[in-house]
Amino acid sequence: MAAADSPSAALRRRDLCSRGIRLAGKMRADVVDLLDAYVERQGLDASASVAAVEGVPLAAVERWDEQTGTQRLLENLAAYRAFRALLAQMLDEQREQLGEADAGLGRALAAVLLQVSAFAYHLEELLRLESRGIPGEEEDGPPPPPRLSIFEQKLRGLGVLRELAQWAVRSARDLRQLAKPSPATGAAPGLAESP
Repeated sequence: MAAADSPSAALRRRDLCSRGIRLAGKMRADVVDLLDAYVERQGLDASASVAAVEGVPLAAVERWDEQTGTQRLLENLAAYRAFRALLAQMLDEQREQLGEADAGLGRALAAVLLQVSAFAYHLEELLRLESRGIPGEEEDGPPPPPRLSIFEQKLRGLGVLRELAQWAVRSARDLRQLAKPSPATGAAPGLAESP
C-alpha cells in the first residue's frame, strides 16, 4: 500500500482538508470585511463593475466536477501564489498613497496577505502528503504591472479582493470534495482519483 493510500495518510488528508476549510472560511470573512473597509476608504462605489484584472486568477471554472483532486490543489496553489504577489503590491501602493494616514487599512491588508501565504503553504502540505511534486514559484514572479493611475490602482484592488473572496469559497468547496470518503473503502479518495 502506497504511503498516500494508507489509513493514516487518509486521516491526515482529511485533517488537513478540515483545517483548510476553516482557514478558507476565516480568510473569506476577513476579505469581506477588508473589502468593505477598502471600498469606504478608497471612496469607491461598492457596486462598481470591475473588468477582469490582468494577473488575477478567476475562481470560476468550467467542468469543476470533472477535475481531479490534484488539479484542484494545483489551481488553488497557483491562485494563492498570484494573490500573494498582488496583495503585496496593493500594500506597497497603499503605503505610497496614504502613508501612515490609514494604518488600519494597511494592517488589514497585511493580515490578509499573511493568511493567503499560510493557505498557500497549507496547500503545499496537502500536495506533499500525496507525494506530489510542489511546482516551484517562478523566480522572477509575475511581470511588473503597467504603471496605473491611482484610480486604476483602486479599481484593480477592488477586483483583487472580490476575486480573492470567491477563491476562498472555491477553495473550501475543493477541500470538501477532497475530504469526502470514497464509497468503496470509506477512506478519503486519493487526489488523482477524486472527481
